[in-house]
Amino acid sequence: MSKRRRSDPKAEALKGYGCLNPKPDSVKDELFLSKDFFDPRDLLQVKYEMLRRVRMDRWSVTQASDVYGFARSSFYEAHAAFEKEGVSGLLPQRRGPQGAHKLSVEVMEFIAELQSEEGLLNAKQLAKAVEERFALTVHPRSIERALSKKKPK
Repeated sequence: MSKRRRSDPKAEALKGYGCLNPKPDSVKDELFLSKDFFDPRDLLQVKYEMLRRVRMDRWSVTQASDVYGFARSSFYEAHAAFEKEGVSGLLPQRRGPQGAHKLSVEVMEFIAELQSEEGLLNAKQLAKAVEERFALTVHPRSIERALSKKKPK
């Protein structure tokens, strides 16, 4: 029989926001080890406290980075984001492209032209035509998503 994990609503919420610290065991600050208020799983809280220790408690960047389990470069990134955007700057940012960057207006016009001339082609056929015309590899699912956004609901 397998053991069932007990659900942890806070951990699930942190994960949903991208704020679940992947290395909570690397946080060595006594506040996080001895006080319930401080949660080493909360990446936002950990980053904020790391910055606060340097600014208010006059810790060195090296000391704070070591105690909170970050590289010094991560401290400087967090510091710059905090200075620019406040606490919200400490929220993790989505990585990678933000949208269908390969499917430019020109490419989408080409796809629309193909659809009107050739009839309804499937996404795989469209991807192949885009690759032949633009020397651009686009996943068929990206084309499907882009086409579904254009249709009125």
